[in-house]
Amino acid sequence: MGKDFAEADPEVMSLFDRANAVLGFDLKKTCFEGPAEELTKSNICQPAIFVTSYAAYLTLQKRRPVSFDCAAGLSLGEWGALCAAGVLDFESTLKVLEARGRFMQEACEATPSGMIAIVGASADQLKALCDATGCTVANVNSAAQQVLSGSKDAIAACAAKAKELGVKRAIPLATAGGFHSEFMRPAREKLAPVLDSISFSAPKFPVLSNVTGKPHASDGAAIKAMMLEQVTGTTNWAADVEAAKALGCGMFVEFGPGKVLSGLVKKIDPALATANVADLASLDATVAALG
Repeated sequence: MGKDFAEADPEVMSLFDRANAVLGFDLKKTCFEGPAEELTKSNICQPAIFVTSYAAYLTLQKRRPVSFDCAAGLSLGEWGALCAAGVLDFESTLKVLEARGRFMQEACEATPSGMIAIVGASADQLKALCDATGCTVANVNSAAQQVLSGSKDAIAACAAKAKELGVKRAIPLATAGGFHSEFMRPAREKLAPVLDSISFSAPKFPVLSNVTGKPHASDGAAIKAMMLEQVTGTTNWAADVEAAKALGCGMFVEFGPGKVLSGLVKKIDPALATANVADLASLDATVAALG
């Protein structure tokens, strides 16, 4: 993750070195070499994805400067969007995400829980699933795809109930726990003083909130409140995409490993253009697409 960007540019390599200094462990080595089991730990995964995504963003801006109309991210990605918009600096974002990941992992270990993706459910079917099992909506990825969080027993019951209701697909996910739900309440409470210790500035361009589906306020305290709410609240990516469209966005550029969000954007509105910057090859393709 991020190795080719870093090897091609000393400034990008320095991002990983700065990350090591802030975190007190060798994130660079883990990003570049693995192993995968280490990368998937929440307190490592969250900073790793952020640093790699920010490296991709910086690389594009150096290669082909772009003025973005707005920024958005899903869950931890919203922190990367806030950093890109100048709300908080690189080092502060890292501190937040290391703490956020650690606290969320602790919450997962304290109370076993899980998540299940629901594909092709109607609003009535989704409500019936939640009412019958006690699961709650964690992610609204598109009109056709939601993710629920619940206890281990509730997730198992949800899979059975979805089949009974005729839902197209119900897929239990291999997550550490039930994120964006009340299972994360301890993490939210621990994160609050961390955010209080960091200075937040007004965004240089609109950053869309997962919680409201609208641009964040310019007030730092209000942004902090929304980012705490995000830990236990539903993340509504579909609403963010619609808000970006309302701001005039017709092309979405995804930064970091994978193309999950690009795929979701296309499901929400196939007419929207997407590009991604995950490595040097996809960077070339994105530069060409931007013209």
